[in-house]
Amino acid sequence: MLNRGSGTPTLEEVAALAGVGRGTVSRVINNAAGVRDSTRRAVQRAIDELGYVPNLAARSLAGQRAGAVALVMTKTDWRLFGEPFFSEIVRAVGDALDERGVQLLLTLVRTDTERQRLLEYVRGGRVDGVLLMSVSAEDRLPDMLADAGVPTVLLGRRSGDERVTYVDADNVGGARDAVGHLVRGGRRTIAAIAGPPEMYVAQCRLRGYREALREAGCAEPPSLVAQGDFTEASGRRAMARLIERHPEVDAVFAASDSMAAGALAALHAAGRRVPEDVAVVGFDDFELAEQTDPPLTTVRQPMEEIGRAMVRLLLEEMSRPKVAWHHVILRTRLMVRQSG
Repeated sequence: MLNRGSGTPTLEEVAALAGVGRGTVSRVINNAAGVRDSTRRAVQRAIDELGYVPNLAARSLAGQRAGAVALVMTKTDWRLFGEPFFSEIVRAVGDALDERGVQLLLTLVRTDTERQRLLEYVRGGRVDGVLLMSVSAEDRLPDMLADAGVPTVLLGRRSGDERVTYVDADNVGGARDAVGHLVRGGRRTIAAIAGPPEMYVAQCRLRGYREALREAGCAEPPSLVAQGDFTEASGRRAMARLIERHPEVDAVFAASDSMAAGALAALHAAGRRVPEDVAVVGFDDFELAEQTDPPLTTVRQPMEEIGRAMVRLLLEEMSRPKVAWHHVILRTRLMVRQSG
């Protein structure tokens, strides 16, 4: 009779109870050929008796997969998960994975302890790859995963020198188009509501705003830029500050539709007509953009295509590890409505 402790059953204990070698147990677990039916049954009885759970990392080494992908969010502010951006991405990624029979696991990583825990979880073979979103410039999680050989794809970039595979929209070009549209409409005091400065996406949209102003020869005082965090409440606060600083403002570019919706609320509260007094342009083109009063002129980033491209690139990295990094930037499109 096998004498074992009270800990988790091991592969060696299964082999001892079945009266076979460790390699034979591995072949049975991985459903490999060349094992007699009687031996296979003996190993299975030992597994059942001991309550042994096969090591997922060992299965991975044998060429099998967990059939699951982790979508990791790194924001510390829970309010941001109520923004349309996150639900749009989750839906697009979930649909693309479902079509391929792959399970989507959502997880939140905010601290160094959680980063290390995720790394150990992935190394254990519990997921086949990682999709990362809302990663700030200083976050080393993508590098940790890449150095561990984990297939990883980023939504957006941490900087212009990003080395991990990513999918992004043309944030600079989209913002430039939006502000150029305002200039062509005769607006001259054009403010901006920017996103969090530590996020590269916010930096790019602010850069596009500034490039368009310089090209048009418009004034660009720093006080025309107010900070937001991509939420509607922050857009409302930022617009109120801009009206106080520059009562003459006649247009505003908001770096997200949610912040643009907040700007509209602040303008209405201040008695400013949109677009007669102040034109407003957003960025994203979520469903929200058609529901504001008036409907929002905005930059459409192709969320469905972004989510599907992330999944496609991740599956490629899972099937062909150690290939070159892929950097994909998708085009945006200006959607002109009644707000500006």
